[in-house]
Parts: sequence; C-alpha cells; structure tokens
Amino acid sequence: MQKYYAEIFGTFILLFCGAGAIVTNQVSEGTVTHVGIALVFGLVVTAIIYAIGEISGAHINPAVTIAFWVGKRFPGNQVLPYIICQIIGALAACLLLKITFPGLTNYGMTLPAGTEIQSLILEAVLTWILMFVVLCVSTGAKETGILAGVAIGAVIALEAMFAGPICGASMNPARSLAPALVSGHLESLWLYLIGPTAGAVLAVPSLWLVRNNTHETETDTEFDAEIEPAEAS
Repeated sequence: MQKYYAEIFGTFILLFCGAGAIVTNQVSEGTVTHVGIALVFGLVVTAIIYAIGEISGAHINPAVTIAFWVGKRFPGNQVLPYIICQIIGALAACLLLKITFPGLTNYGMTLPAGTEIQSLILEAVLTWILMFVVLCVSTGAKETGILAGVAIGAVIALEAMFAGPICGASMNPARSLAPALVSGHLESLWLYLIGPTAGAVLAVPSLWLVRNNTHETETDTEFDAEIEPAEAS
C-alpha cells in the first residue's frame, strides 16, 4: 500500500502547490505571475520525483501511468489503483484550496484561450514531449536517477511558460479534472483528458524508434521487490 499512499500524497502536493500558485496569483492580483506559476509546477514535480520516485515511481499523472503500461514497463493490474489514488490526491488538494480561499470561481482550472482543437493539439504534443523525456530518463516504470527529477521538472516548467497562456499546459488529466470538479466548470474538460493521454501513449512508439525497447512488463512481485529497498531505508 505504500506506493499507493505515495501517489496520493505526491499528487496532493503537486496540485496544492501548482493550483495553489494559480489561486494565490488571483487573490494577490498577479504577484506570482505566469512565469512564477510555471516555475512552481516544474519545481514541485522535481521535488516529488526525488521524494517518492523510489517508492511509487512518482507518476502523479494518469497519462504517465497509462503510457508506462502501454510501454510494458508497468503491470496492468496496478493502472486503475494508481489512477484512483492520483485523482484522490488531486481532489483533496483542490478541496483544501477551496476551504482556504472560499468564494473563488477558479481553483486552478485549465481552459483554452483559443479554439478547443488548438488546445487539444498543444496538450497532445506537450505531453508527448514530456513523456518522451520521462521514458528516456526513467528506469522501468520509476522516475528515478540523479538527474531525472531535474530533466522532467525542467520540461514541465518550460512547456508551461510558453504554452500555458494558450492551453493551460496541463499535460495531466488528474491535474485538470480536480480543479474543474471543485470549481464547477466542466466545459472543455474532455480535451484535457484525451489530449495528454494520447500524447503520452504516442511517446512510447516514438521512443522505440530511437532506442531498443528492452523493458518487459513488471509483475506485481517484481515491482514490489524493487520498491522494498527504498522502503526499508
């Protein structure tokens, strides 16, 4: 159960800090700034990877979990539990933000500034880039390693900086679902569920074109056995 708790806590931290930056930017009349919000998302993901990467793999993103499974790096029977845990963590964070900052209409939602198809394309491509990097620097289904957190966090920050004003740069279905539910605005949510998932899955064959796919599906026993040393420490 430790890896499931890790995904709940990791996604909670991601949303509380990331969506929290958006909320505090609203109430402080732009003090955080767009660049600041992008850096918060990049930095918090970096921290989470180093904190729980050895425990759960620090997926904190349903699209990442699905892509690891498609790439035969993650057992299929753990995909749904991971996604449920990620959504629980995200919802808990946004609900706490609503309690802390009552009366707002936006608790970190991602909404398209232009057309929906424009944001759908951007979300798919952004997540494709992110997942490609994740697959390159991760070990199996775990985002671990000396520079894995830095590389992944940097990609998230830079993508949020240039694409955030147009599509919100979600790249994470849980990150968009929770604020939409808590804010009570489900319009355009579909594109933040489909776009990131499609982009992440497309990164798998893209990696195979440049690197041999030597990773086999991990069984429950193998996955747990890899986690045990980190838990014991």
